[in-house]
Amino acid sequence: MKKTEAHLSLDGIDKVILRILMHDARTPVQEIARQLNLSGSAVHQRIKKLEVADLIKGSFLKLNPASLGFSTTAYIGVYLDKAMRNPEAVAQLKKIPEVVECHYTTGNWSILIKIMCKNNEHLMQLLNLKIQSIEGVSRTETFISLNQQIDRQIEI
Repeated sequence: MKKTEAHLSLDGIDKVILRILMHDARTPVQEIARQLNLSGSAVHQRIKKLEVADLIKGSFLKLNPASLGFSTTAYIGVYLDKAMRNPEAVAQLKKIPEVVECHYTTGNWSILIKIMCKNNEHLMQLLNLKIQSIEGVSRTETFISLNQQIDRQIEI
């Protein structure tokens, strides 16, 4: 792995390690080492270097929201009355557990958020009582996702 000014240059071994971990982040280091015919410490060192280089941002468990009763996914474009209100609006959005993503965007919206809701009634309550009541939010535009058809990371 070499770090250039703009990005990392990964060798073939790094790419294989990343592909294995992207498929299953719980794959033991010894199993990866066996597949690559390397020592466990060599694989561990490479993983550590990838973490230090900020390419690996940790590993996590991915829950199925529908199994928890969250069957409605919505994307909401948030219009702010002033761009300088962004930090305080984001601080308030962070307090809403159903907000799972928040993006500072170009175009018409100031902020684009993704929220997980139990149903349309829950979505309406979040919009009316929590999101639209944030100081500086002038209006919102909501899109309900009918089905997530692609869910992946960038390819290595």
